[in-house]
Amino acid sequence: MFDTLSDRLAATFKTLRGKTRLSDADIDATAREIRVALLEADVNLAVVRDFVARVRERAKSAELSGALNPSQQIIKIVDEELVGILGGETRTIRFAKNPPTVIMLAGLQGAGKTTLAGKLARWLKGQGHSPLLVAADLQRPNAVNQLQVVGQRAGVQVFAPEPGNGVGDPVDVAKRSIEEANRRLFDVVVVDTAGRLGIDADLMQQAADIRDAVDPDEVLFVVDAMIGQDAVNTANAFAEGVGFDGVVLTKLDGDARGGAALSIARVTGKPIMFASNGEALTEFDVFHPDRMASRILGMGDVLTLIEQAEKTFDAEQSAKAAAKLSSKEGRDFGLADFLQQMQMVRKMGPLSKIFGMLPGMGDFKDQIANIDEREVDRLEAIIHSMTPAERDDPKIIDGSRRARIAKGAGVQVSDVNGLVNRFFEARKMMSSLAGGKMPGMPGIPGMGGGAKKAPAKAAAKKKGHKVSGNPAKRNNPGAAAPAPGSAFEPEQLDEKALQEAMASFQLPANLRDRLK
Repeated sequence: MFDTLSDRLAATFKTLRGKTRLSDADIDATAREIRVALLEADVNLAVVRDFVARVRERAKSAELSGALNPSQQIIKIVDEELVGILGGETRTIRFAKNPPTVIMLAGLQGAGKTTLAGKLARWLKGQGHSPLLVAADLQRPNAVNQLQVVGQRAGVQVFAPEPGNGVGDPVDVAKRSIEEANRRLFDVVVVDTAGRLGIDADLMQQAADIRDAVDPDEVLFVVDAMIGQDAVNTANAFAEGVGFDGVVLTKLDGDARGGAALSIARVTGKPIMFASNGEALTEFDVFHPDRMASRILGMGDVLTLIEQAEKTFDAEQSAKAAAKLSSKEGRDFGLADFLQQMQMVRKMGPLSKIFGMLPGMGDFKDQIANIDEREVDRLEAIIHSMTPAERDDPKIIDGSRRARIAKGAGVQVSDVNGLVNRFFEARKMMSSLAGGKMPGMPGIPGMGGGAKKAPAKAAAKKKGHKVSGNPAKRNNPGAAAPAPGSAFEPEQLDEKALQEAMASFQLPANLRDRLK
């Protein structure tokens, strides 16, 4: 959704690289480019004006003039201001002191409230709560049935005493759900209400009546992030008619320009609490303004990636795999272990989404978008076609075995060759990293190994008279050798001094704060 905005901002910041000082003209030109980028992303005009004014003011202040790298400082200012318009701080649900906590969902027709109700209930269950879904949308055809199906997939109970399709009183259903929760000891009640238009007075009144009947602890306004500025207008209308405590953005995986996400928190004064970016029930999480700003600026979202990995990966299995990589140059790490780790990665979501969270991946956006998930399926088929012995020790896979594996997986022998060869290369690299060594860079101080001494035979070969290939030097053999560090001879590093420098190395303060 934010690809266009990210590309425009990246192009703007690229023009500032290498400059040690920024003039007022540079700052004004940067501010204009940021303004155009935000307007093209369909951000609210008032929000754009305020945002650009604050960036320009801070950029011209002493804050920037004392910076060692003004261009990086501008990026830092834009990052902080983006966090501000996205809501500032992360806020989650305020639970009632005396259960049940009542959460009411409301919003436009087609915003995805029913699916979101299941996602929210599943998330609450994962947090240790026992949620109850309430089918109070009795207007839309089959809305009750849909919630029941979603609840079953999420593994939570659904309270649906009325069939819906225009039959039943949603206010009465909402009241009875609280009694049901108290009787069956559910500690959270999620009330799914009918979708409405901002100008639909009857349904707006119905939402107000449900709110008065259940006295919710949180009223969440569910908004489709793809509808742009109309989302902001509807949010204001709903705030006047019913009121809400927080916003939930759905369909963040769409290709719209994303202006609603950058406008709604600042315009309504209500925080964005959750974000949904797909149809799967797992594609739902707490909204973090700082992480979203980091994604927009192409700096990745490592913290979310780590959290997803912690939920997905089995710590014991990962520890065993790491131990295998660390011992005997990784020879104990076989294709079965590789397949197991690859399957865990796939559980985190599409590979394009995972790579997109890594810092610096903005320059490879096209390659990431073109990742073929079916290629991973083919790799899995090849590994599954091997015997257990072949998976544990791929070195025994000779020509006849490769032909058999290819036939069993429905691929070419060249595909099997490619997998085996890439596996050996990857295992060697991962084993080096696990041992604290950088592949292809032996002898780096502090990285698990000193400089390697040249073999005695090689040293002996160096002795003796050599004829230079440089005519000037050949004709004048007594000329002085180039000074170390010159363009003709690289400077020899002092290993002890380099170790001391690395020991005293400190990350920049703003980066240390982000890693806390």
